Amino acid sequence: MGDAAIMVEGLRKNYGEVVALQGVDFEVPVGTIFGLLGPNGAGKTTTVRILSTIIRADGGHAEVMGHDVSADPVGARFQIGLAGQSASVDANLTGLENLVLVGMLAQIPKRLARSRANELLERFFLSDAAGRPLRTYSGGMRRRLDVAAALIARPPVLFLDEPTTGLDIQSRTELWEVIRELVRDGSTVLLTTQYLEEADRLAGRIAVIDKGTVVANDTTTALKARLGSTTIELEMGSEEEAIRSDALVGHVCTLANEVEGKTVRMGCVQGPQALIETLRVLGENGLEPVNLEVREPTLDEVFLALTGEHPLDGGSGPASKDGG
Repeated sequence: MGDAAIMVEGLRKNYGEVVALQGVDFEVPVGTIFGLLGPNGAGKTTTVRILSTIIRADGGHAEVMGHDVSADPVGARFQIGLAGQSASVDANLTGLENLVLVGMLAQIPKRLARSRANELLERFFLSDAAGRPLRTYSGGMRRRLDVAAALIARPPVLFLDEPTTGLDIQSRTELWEVIRELVRDGSTVLLTTQYLEEADRLAGRIAVIDKGTVVANDTTTALKARLGSTTIELEMGSEEEAIRSDALVGHVCTLANEVEGKTVRMGCVQGPQALIETLRVLGENGLEPVNLEVREPTLDEVFLALTGEHPLDGGSGPASKDGG
């Protein structure tokens, strides 16, 4: 396994005639954040449920910290924490009681579980609500408690299945920082999300899964580069200047160049170098843009190019029973 915290080879899963996973492969190095992206029904949650030993795969092989999730599920469970898509805590217990209970189920002594629970309640800004029944919590508070429960046993590997669903921007940002802290302390995080900004900010590497298959696996920078270009838009003082500028700098950028009114739009493989050369050539010929805009490819565009769907559209591909 080497330094891989999670290793997945040829993972397959069917629900009757519905194919949820058909040969999923990826590795997650120790101490990193790995993003698993895909439309609804693509197979993300099915993958997480297999890795967390909730369900069994129909084929393939998967390990968590060297423990085979099929042959040694008990060993694997002691390596992981899981925050799923819906709260797995008891609505009739208080926030503190929920966390202590989860800790004791993980075979942590009650005194230590209580100490750890109080620490997590403070970390997730829930200390003031620690004595309130969970049923009185808002959706965002319940979500934060669910993530806290996944951390109670200090697992080396954490599965976060769409962890910030239902959180406001501030709570989401706070949770992002908690995740970064965990990784700085040596934890490994597998993150599924449909918020591409979240994946872009957190994950060192991303796998895009569609219809039960990994269609891309790379860094966010490399995935964006697959789209091939940086877009440079130059607004000139007149249509005549735009036409002249296009004739002068058309050789600098050779991807999908066009003139629209006063605007020259160019697709460039080497964005920074192309921009410098473009401005140099225009300046030497007495031309100066009225306005300049440079746009890099976005992860949203990568997602659309790979899956044919916008990230929050909801997939039309084969769905697992849990929708992931």
